[in-house]
Amino acid sequence: MNIANVLTIIGFIFCTVILLVLIIISIYLYIIDRTQKQHPILRNYPVIGRVRYFLETIGPELRQYLFNNDLEGKPFSRNEYQHIVRKAKYKRDVLGFGSQRDFEEAGFYIRNSMFPKLTEEIKMDRKTKQTTERYLLVKEPLFTQKKEYLEKEESLVYLLDDEDAIVIGQNCKSPFIVKGQIGMSAMSYGSLGDRAITALSEGLAIAKGTWMNTGEGGISDYHLKGGVDLIMQIGPGLFGVRDKEGNFSWEALTEKSQIPQVKAFEIKLAQGAKTRGGHIDAEKVTEEIARIRMVEPFKSIDSPNRFREFSDFPSLFHFIERIREHTGKPVGMKVVIGSKEEADKLARSIKETGKGPDFITVDGGEGGTGASYQELADSVGLPIKSALPLMDHALKKYGVRDKVKIIASGKLFSPDRVAIALAMGADLVNIARGFMITVGCIQAQKCESNACPVGVATTDPELQKALVIDEKKYRTANYLISMRKGLFRVAAAAGLDSPVHFKPEHVVYKDEKGRVYSLEEIYESIVETEKRLQLTKS
Repeated sequence: MNIANVLTIIGFIFCTVILLVLIIISIYLYIIDRTQKQHPILRNYPVIGRVRYFLETIGPELRQYLFNNDLEGKPFSRNEYQHIVRKAKYKRDVLGFGSQRDFEEAGFYIRNSMFPKLTEEIKMDRKTKQTTERYLLVKEPLFTQKKEYLEKEESLVYLLDDEDAIVIGQNCKSPFIVKGQIGMSAMSYGSLGDRAITALSEGLAIAKGTWMNTGEGGISDYHLKGGVDLIMQIGPGLFGVRDKEGNFSWEALTEKSQIPQVKAFEIKLAQGAKTRGGHIDAEKVTEEIARIRMVEPFKSIDSPNRFREFSDFPSLFHFIERIREHTGKPVGMKVVIGSKEEADKLARSIKETGKGPDFITVDGGEGGTGASYQELADSVGLPIKSALPLMDHALKKYGVRDKVKIIASGKLFSPDRVAIALAMGADLVNIARGFMITVGCIQAQKCESNACPVGVATTDPELQKALVIDEKKYRTANYLISMRKGLFRVAAAAGLDSPVHFKPEHVVYKDEKGRVYSLEEIYESIVETEKRLQLTKS
């Protein structure tokens, strides 16, 4: 018998065995599917019905990469995602042919000046430079890998001029002075893994002039790794500043305040995507995280909906005053605004008590989270473009705006969005998910599962191996530097020599019919509506 015949017989036997195995598996699945009581589709269509569940499982990936157009994806479209990636990876973000924005829809626009500022007229720090690494794209073929290489690049980091530096807590013993208007929003170690926090810390430090909010999970060694300035957030769970019984510990607070990198404290009342206390699943609560938070390891953590230490604005302000006096550092509060009345009540309390926060972080309802509930993320709390003007107007109305800085957050991931937020009343802006994307986030939306496929929102050591700190830290720095550069570019287009001068008159709102309203007119309508309500009541 020749070799050809032998191979034919072997091949026939192999195929027969494979076929038999498939038949046996199909019969087994048929019996299982017919007798199970959970899925009607499998009872009526055994085996074949499993295709439905397979497609359902991979549906998010199919939509993200094949079926959604560039503007459809949520919470970030492919277009928005790519803008962040290009800034981070290539340190540039230009487009060709034209915008994909739907100009028929209602939206906010920045008023351009007929006589924009020249580059040499821009008022900024022209001395501070930094060297980062960026990719240079050489070739992008269809079927083979991109040809690109890393190169070092020295550039300005686009900080504010010394005269325009923003001072938080000017009456504190140790005020916090920042020269960049964009910082990292609250992201805890535990919600994010140690490699992600480290890459962010080191990247932000490279970019200079910014800050990192620790999130309510406390200060970890990874937050401290890069040497960047920190705002320590204190949530209702008091993680990092509590004793073994879970009560607030002034000794622990003193210990944290003596860390040189800690520049301010933030009392978290609420977060945009979850107007409640925080949550972290048991599998994420490692022994290290438990030690930092002063809780039991490998048990789920749910912090209360609100602090037990206070129940109204006067008692909150008293708590803030004590922390400020105890640490000598600025103390702010993070809030979600639900109505004009709520913003008014906060501002009026600051006026009447003569006390209050050094800064207010206004988080929009569109903000992100590691874990929340659909009903809270979708429907509780106003989005940032509604909440921010309400807060700014209320503080001005009661004459306390000069005492309080406003930090805005809620999908402000591009220079134009930041500029609009500044015009609406913000002094500074926080970004979270934009920075997550710089260290590898692909919007898998598995943050709550500890199964993040790129090693960002997970404490799993194996999954974290995907994240290379020495590469991602430069992406974080590049993104922030590019954002600040873009912000100065937008300011120049509006005829301003610095983005600190954005005011309501620099932004207009166009409705679906093409009618244009200035932010000032919108502010005035708020005032007039309030006057009419007061007259009606009287």
